[in-house]
Amino acid sequence: MAPEAAPLVELIYFNAGGGHRTSALALEAAIARAGLPWQVCRTNLFEVLDPNARFRQWTGMEPEDVYNKRLARGWTLGLTHELRLLQGMIRWSHQRLMQSLRRHWAARRPAMVVSLVPNFNRAMADALEQALPGVPYVTVMTDLADCPPSFWMEPQTQQIVVCGSPYAVDQARAADFPPHRIWETSGMVLSAQFHAPVDQDRAAERARLGLDERPVGLVLFGSEGSREMVTIARRLTDTPLILACGRNAALAQDLRVLRRNAPTVVLEYTREMARVMQLADFFIGKPGSGSLSEAVHMGLPPIVTRNAWTMPQERYCTEWVGEQGLGLVLPSFRSIASGVQALLADLPRYQAATRRMHNRAAAEVPQALAQILRHAQARAEWAGRWVA
Repeated sequence: MAPEAAPLVELIYFNAGGGHRTSALALEAAIARAGLPWQVCRTNLFEVLDPNARFRQWTGMEPEDVYNKRLARGWTLGLTHELRLLQGMIRWSHQRLMQSLRRHWAARRPAMVVSLVPNFNRAMADALEQALPGVPYVTVMTDLADCPPSFWMEPQTQQIVVCGSPYAVDQARAADFPPHRIWETSGMVLSAQFHAPVDQDRAAERARLGLDERPVGLVLFGSEGSREMVTIARRLTDTPLILACGRNAALAQDLRVLRRNAPTVVLEYTREMARVMQLADFFIGKPGSGSLSEAVHMGLPPIVTRNAWTMPQERYCTEWVGEQGLGLVLPSFRSIASGVQALLADLPRYQAATRRMHNRAAAEVPQALAQILRHAQARAEWAGRWVA
């Protein structure tokens, strides 16, 4: 008798903002470290919904490019209204989306589907239930909170939600998710590098980069960077900074020619962000759940802003920073100089607050998924025996 094939677990992501793909990669690696006997595949949702790349043919860009370019330029005002428009379009296209998804899953036949994307979860959950009844559909939220309605949570489906904060758990309960469809973890799933010992001489590496003994700020606005970083660098001319520009080469070039009084390190995209964070003493950036969670995990008190330009899914993160005493929330970066001064005046207290946060999600989420899959397989086996 041939050995039984390992169950296929499919991770769904897209490239809008970069965090969803990063989370999918981190989860895939965490599953491997946990030793779970699965086949794991990653699927870009837009390749399923647009297999012939018609959007790229018509527009010359990928579906995520418009969003990513807006982030890079800081054009986030009005995204709340655009989000509702997008969600309306997704609802209008529900049947067409389900048709593509049903075909995909009928052919691939996964044992479990794990979504790491928002907005499309109703279509995906309904399509999976129709194509493969009983196969669990799990959404691992890559934000600390939902942005209802229909952003992450779809209680009318068979969706199971994995929540990285007590606040998100409360949201799921308020949305009438039954307890067995809510799983709580201690934070976002971080890449393995953030849990491994960083094997570098911090003082020697800082000296090599020209950084002195003064506290160093890491300025980071996700994988696309932001023009806001130029303003910050100018306003903090006397503060040593590491400016991480991601894939925004034009921004990096502008920052390299900027005249400042303090030591400055300008970085483009790197896969070693944990090593970079180890060299800094505090964090400045947008309140995205991913980079904010990484910074706090690495002991960097954050300075973020909350205003009309703050994206709706990131607003709770500013509350989290304040509630946990992790750092400062400013109305804008116009006051960044006084904000840095206030943070550094009480830096040990803020650093102690970051040390009280213990993110073990990279171990917790694979174990939660394993339990969910075991329960689904047991139900399927029981149903098979009942029919027989």
